[in-house]
Amino acid sequence: MAILVCGGAGYIGSHINKQLNTEGYETIVFDNLIYGHREAVKWGTFVQGDLSNIEDIEKVFSEYKIDAVFHFAAYAYVGESVDKPEKYYYNNVVNTLNLLKVMMKYDCKKIIFSSTCATYGEPEKLPITEDMPQRPINPYGATKLMVERIFRDYAMAYDLKFVVLRYFNAAGADPDGEIGESHNPETHIIPLVLDAAGGKRPDIKVFGTDYDTRDGSCIRDYIHVTDLAEAHLLSLHYLEQGKGCEFFNLGNASGTSVLEVIDSVKRVTGKDFKVVYSARRAGDPATLVGSSEKAMKILGWKPKYADIDTIVKHAWNWHENAEY
Repeated sequence: MAILVCGGAGYIGSHINKQLNTEGYETIVFDNLIYGHREAVKWGTFVQGDLSNIEDIEKVFSEYKIDAVFHFAAYAYVGESVDKPEKYYYNNVVNTLNLLKVMMKYDCKKIIFSSTCATYGEPEKLPITEDMPQRPINPYGATKLMVERIFRDYAMAYDLKFVVLRYFNAAGADPDGEIGESHNPETHIIPLVLDAAGGKRPDIKVFGTDYDTRDGSCIRDYIHVTDLAEAHLLSLHYLEQGKGCEFFNLGNASGTSVLEVIDSVKRVTGKDFKVVYSARRAGDPATLVGSSEKAMKILGWKPKYADIDTIVKHAWNWHENAEY
């Protein structure tokens, strides 16, 4: 039996792929390499293909006995999703239907899905729990919510067993320094600040310093990518026990402000750099923090690297010697 990791050459997918192989699973990494990195696939078998092409998916399922699927293959730039919603609905929703079509044909009934806190939209209260209303405010969040609803329907009609994991802000890098975070374009704050510390960019911009937070900058819930990987492994064990059809938030239940991230980078790297204070960006909530109590209770999950300095340290260690 093998595990199919769709989008396994990307940031989060590559860390889960390592974790699965460390635990003795055989993995097939399926990626079109539009945003993923071939260099990040250091474990398992790599197959280049695209979920938009059913023949590519069929080929994998015909050659390997796939027991379960991890699905990370999605476009995830919020701003781009507003400008190009068609691109996002085809890639994130239609391509997922292609994957499910082949899974059902080959009697593969277990899937773990990479979702997002963006499905909640503007939260009514904090911390965000799984039972709160989901009202996404951009096409990216809407596509993820649509896939969640598709899974519910497939569970009822076709006995699909699924776990949906709604991430908050994935951050950090493999503690061993073998893989890390690299996007083009880069939009995540920690690698952007690390670029400023390393002299790869002239400054770091802070969008908004007048929010109703402890220091005026936005607060987000950062979760170490290795802790995310552990949650995925526990989700697989959950499905292997015949359970499923569950939704879990993944966060640290505590927030770190933009200015606190900048201070952490300065502490960890020992470097100073220019900080530019700019106006707010449209659509940025002041605070987004999630509760992961459900995942802790049902999956037995507990973050190991919750401290922001540890997250930044691991990211910096990889950043300094990045291979891709």
